[in-house]
Amino acid sequence: MWRTFNYSKLAGPILVLMVLGMMVLPLPALALDFFFTFNIAISIIVLMVALYTRKPLEFSSFPTVLLFTTLLRLSLNIASTKLILTEGHNGADAAGKVIEAFGHVLIGDNLAVGIIGFVILTIINFVVITKGAGRIAEVSARFTLDAMPGKQMAIDADLNAGMIGEEDARRRRSEISQESNFFGSMDGASKFVRGDAVAGIMIMVINLIGGLIVGMAQHDLPFAEAGKTYSMLTIGDGLVAQIPGLIISVAAGIVVSRVGDGEDLSEQILGQMFSQPQVLYITSGVLGILGIIPGMPHTAFLLMSAILGGIAWQLDQRNNATALQTAAADGGAAGPAGAPGGAPAATPPLQEVSWNDVQPVDPVGLEVGYRLIPLVDRNQDGELLRRIRGIRKKIAQELGFLVPSVHIRDNLELKPNQYRIQLKGVDVGTGEAFAAQWLAINPGNAIGQLPGTPTQDPTFGLPAVWIDGSLRDQAQAFGYTVVDASTVVATHISNILQSHSAELLGREEVQQLLEHFGKEAPKLLEDLVPKIIPVGTLQKVLQNLLEEGMHIRDLRSILETLAEHIVRTQNIDELTAAVRVALGRAIVHQLFPGENELQVVTLEPQLENILLSAVSGNSQGGLEPGLAERVLKQASELSEQLEQQGLSTVLIAPAQLRPMLSRFLRRSIPGLRVIAHTEIPDSKTIRIVGMLGAN
Repeated sequence: MWRTFNYSKLAGPILVLMVLGMMVLPLPALALDFFFTFNIAISIIVLMVALYTRKPLEFSSFPTVLLFTTLLRLSLNIASTKLILTEGHNGADAAGKVIEAFGHVLIGDNLAVGIIGFVILTIINFVVITKGAGRIAEVSARFTLDAMPGKQMAIDADLNAGMIGEEDARRRRSEISQESNFFGSMDGASKFVRGDAVAGIMIMVINLIGGLIVGMAQHDLPFAEAGKTYSMLTIGDGLVAQIPGLIISVAAGIVVSRVGDGEDLSEQILGQMFSQPQVLYITSGVLGILGIIPGMPHTAFLLMSAILGGIAWQLDQRNNATALQTAAADGGAAGPAGAPGGAPAATPPLQEVSWNDVQPVDPVGLEVGYRLIPLVDRNQDGELLRRIRGIRKKIAQELGFLVPSVHIRDNLELKPNQYRIQLKGVDVGTGEAFAAQWLAINPGNAIGQLPGTPTQDPTFGLPAVWIDGSLRDQAQAFGYTVVDASTVVATHISNILQSHSAELLGREEVQQLLEHFGKEAPKLLEDLVPKIIPVGTLQKVLQNLLEEGMHIRDLRSILETLAEHIVRTQNIDELTAAVRVALGRAIVHQLFPGENELQVVTLEPQLENILLSAVSGNSQGGLEPGLAERVLKQASELSEQLEQQGLSTVLIAPAQLRPMLSRFLRRSIPGLRVIAHTEIPDSKTIRIVGMLGAN
């Protein structure tokens, strides 16, 4: 039992008990030296952790640490005050060597200078550092809380587009919540630091006045001796407490003012301030001019000018060397223009045209303008490449087959920021994206206007605006859904792949699907395909299911149903209808997840009889054009009404009418689904929410 006990869990209780004990129990000078040294060490550790933290949440315990260190300093002040007032008459080392040493360092032989120096140090901590850090924490907490809805919507958009999985979505939501809690806690914890600075000044005054009274009244010390002794003890005590407090305040300012999460503070400052030779050359020149002006300190200005000029020259040489290496690497890929020695190269013989000159059509292609190349360049860690892989994985998990790879190429004929999505060589989608900007999409409830380039979301046609990265938090606070350029393109690709999934399920994909399924049920596959079920018939049935928005993950049920009905009919529509009945439970679950009562639209009896008559062949020529137009108009209006009520539009119809109605309506009303009575499980109940054809 004792061997498995985690002793690190005792650190918190021990620290709290130690702080409370120092407030109540008297401490000897040696113990006070140890605890003051421990306080200084803790403050330095906190500062170093803050410097090497890449983002605030990496130091999420900082508000609690801030509280504990503040209480530790106050308890040390109380303990040292008691020791100063009771033992101060014995000399400058009565309260310990640490307080004596700090008092001698700051005061020296001049008491007034010591007091002024301590007051200035306290004012810097109170007025400048703690006030600024507290203000940053307060503003960050407010804006983080305001931006939470927009960030949550962005996570949902990435999840729906397939760029992230459920685990990543939960992690990002947790980070958003932790970020809000962190800045809220920092807003409150910063008040402890300011209170500590005020307490330091008050304790100094109390120790000075109390020391003079105790020294002169109780120990008969002369005024000059009592003033010098207790002043040195008081200033030393305040200094040994305020220096760690100042360090902790600096750490708090560093943590709450961090922007970016890819580098620590040193890397970020050096990378942004000392990476451009032009800036350093100009600064060096200005300092050099100041250094040659008569009356100026020539040595300091000229020396600093020379140092900055040398650094700029080194950076310039390193950048030039990198550029030459890159050019050499690029040039090495190309062949020589002529033969060695300047001799003209021999003319290559003409080659006959071959089948290699026939370029196959890519199933899925993406062409981008030259400004979007960084999004798809592997050498530049193109974010869009990872997102496309995530899209294909998500579609495979949802639909049940692996869509073909997306072949990406640049096209100089496109506009610089334009992209084009192609299926089998035909354009099916186009749009514009700006690599260095963000797209703020108005989902319908956003408030306020944003400066930028107005546009439309290329996937869903929602009003949007391209904005700079500095306006991202403001846009999220206004209720916009803010996504980067790679997410815009990836969402567009995902939508097109899902809506054209039936076209992407070719014979090759069906064979790969069967090979994958054969690993789990080899005997079933051997008995049915292709002995009983031709691969072509299976492909057409699967394509019909995908066109209706269904998945084909349950391949076992599909094959078994086809094997049962294919001996009676070879009609693809009839086979598809039989498969849909077998998959009825999955169809209903996909349309009404977790619901026992199905809210559906039905056909008006007279219209149903007319349609049945047309399907059976009693009415020559199919639907009368006027009737077809009226049905389509009513279906569109009914779909809009149900959408405003938050309901999906699902039309229930007889099995004979379902294929015709589905093909007829889904072209104009993409969100409408048609199911047959026979596809509804017996365990479900139906509630009619609308009637198509009613006057």
